[in-house]
Amino acid sequence: MSEPLSLALVGFWHVHAEDYAAQIRAMEGAELVAAWDDDALRGRDGADRLGIPFTDDLDQLLARADLDGIVVTTSTAAHTDVIGRAIAAGKHVFTEKLLAPTVAECEALVDAAREMGVRLAVSLPRLTEGATAAIAAAIEDGSLGRVTYTRVRLAHDGSVAGWLPRRFYEPADAVGGALTDLGCHAVYLTQHFLGSHPETVSAVYSSVTGEPLEDNAVVTLRYPGGALAVVEASNVTTPGASAIEVRGTRGSLVLGFAGRGLLAKGDAFSGEEWVELPTPADRPLPLAAWIAAIREGRDTDENTAAAVELTRLVQAANHAAAAGRTLDYSVPAIHST
Repeated sequence: MSEPLSLALVGFWHVHAEDYAAQIRAMEGAELVAAWDDDALRGRDGADRLGIPFTDDLDQLLARADLDGIVVTTSTAAHTDVIGRAIAAGKHVFTEKLLAPTVAECEALVDAAREMGVRLAVSLPRLTEGATAAIAAAIEDGSLGRVTYTRVRLAHDGSVAGWLPRRFYEPADAVGGALTDLGCHAVYLTQHFLGSHPETVSAVYSSVTGEPLEDNAVVTLRYPGGALAVVEASNVTTPGASAIEVRGTRGSLVLGFAGRGLLAKGDAFSGEEWVELPTPADRPLPLAAWIAAIREGRDTDENTAAAVELTRLVQAANHAAAAGRTLDYSVPAIHST
């Protein structure tokens, strides 16, 4: 292991590539030493902006004895190949979501990483937020009674303000549209609150911009016991339109409305009046947690398990939208290949 950890940024396809570069540069004990992209022009431009060397040979980069790991921000479709090659070369891997386009590919990558003894982690940043911890605690301790409904919405103006690249709507690269990329956060939060396995899934997608993949998506899940969950994603709305609602038989929580914090109402809080709840401090971001896992020799099993289930539900939603009907989530064919 190098001191500091020696990392490469692999791909400038995703809009978060330079965000991760900034996170690494703000940390002690890690540094960016190189960049690669399958588009040489895009890669050189990105590397120049960061002031790091560019290579157009991924295998040569992965063969470097002084390289500890890579941060993957390629197209989603390229994840299986790129991550698989890095694991085979013994390099630790941090990647944008989805881990891979299919559950089978995800599971193969997780197994390979475990066999090689490398740390594999996926960026699931909303799980580190203090508000997420506070909501999960209120569900767990019964403050809301029996949870009957959740709604998690992730939305931005990327496709109306023009800052989201058109490549995010190319099926061969992006795999899916707003739900597959932005909506991932809403999916894994819903799974965190209610569990990974609903009974049914239905979905309606639309394209306001006319692109070949959806820019507007609503997914509805029914859980055992009757709870309903709504997952929403949109690239065609005003900024600041993300929100969370959790409703139960004794109380409700809402987050993200009119710029306010986590609001609660119900028997365990203040009766009929909305009150703002304190939230714990955010935990370290996934990239920092991955670096700590490498240094301390800790596994990333909790993260990768969540990442596999994320892909499973996103696949099922995409199948449901294409079929135009509610699907039984227990049927393997809708989310296993």
